[in-house]
Amino acid sequence: MKRLEGKVAVVTGGNAGIGEAIAKRFAEEGASIVITGRRQPELDRVANVLRLNKGKVLGVAGSVTDEAHVQEVIRRGRDSFGRIDILVNNAGIGEFGKRLHETDDATWAKVLDINLTGVFRMTRAALPHMQKQGRGAIVNISSIASLVGLSGLAAYTASKGALDAMTRALAVEYAKEGIRCNVVNPGLIDTPMAAPLMANPDMLQPILAQYALRRPGTPDEVAQMVLYLASDEAAWVTGGTFTIDGGMTVYKG
Repeated sequence: MKRLEGKVAVVTGGNAGIGEAIAKRFAEEGASIVITGRRQPELDRVANVLRLNKGKVLGVAGSVTDEAHVQEVIRRGRDSFGRIDILVNNAGIGEFGKRLHETDDATWAKVLDINLTGVFRMTRAALPHMQKQGRGAIVNISSIASLVGLSGLAAYTASKGALDAMTRALAVEYAKEGIRCNVVNPGLIDTPMAAPLMANPDMLQPILAQYALRRPGTPDEVAQMVLYLASDEAAWVTGGTFTIDGGMTVYKG
């Protein structure tokens, strides 16, 4: 039997990179998928690939900063597939390269609105449906930036550190209702967000020198970990922080 047979999953930022890989992996394991993202053509591309492999998928374009969009995602997921079992909060932005004194209010607010408050909005909308079912799995995609000190990432680091803390709070608050919540903290992953870095060897090599395995991760590798946490195999796992970083957070050179 497939690991997510009969489950319905919402994956934010499912139009590219890690989110796309998660959506594909979930569909392969039998889940019906609702993917979100800001660009409809990209959602359509991912949805078409999933449908070619007989996946059940719905793409809803919009931003997690928009409460009306968030409500539409959950409503359409319920109307199309009957339930909401899994929520993967993956949508996020970087705004890398600015130190704190160089970060203006607009940049700070934008990063936190998407990376943290967007997770709050989407989770708040999904929770009542999971509560009625008496079970659910939430997986938040964070970053190793929440675990180690990295320069030029003030707003991003703050958003991801808060996301880790919120994950632990959610795990405790909803455990008695059968709802689990875990956070995944990837290191450098070869995604469209990282494309400029990947194309610049002079910048990339010093970064990879900090990784024990000396290479970036792949979206599929992250998706495998998320699949485990979303599945019933992880029924006794909640409140956990799961690094997938090629050894970066433990490597001392």
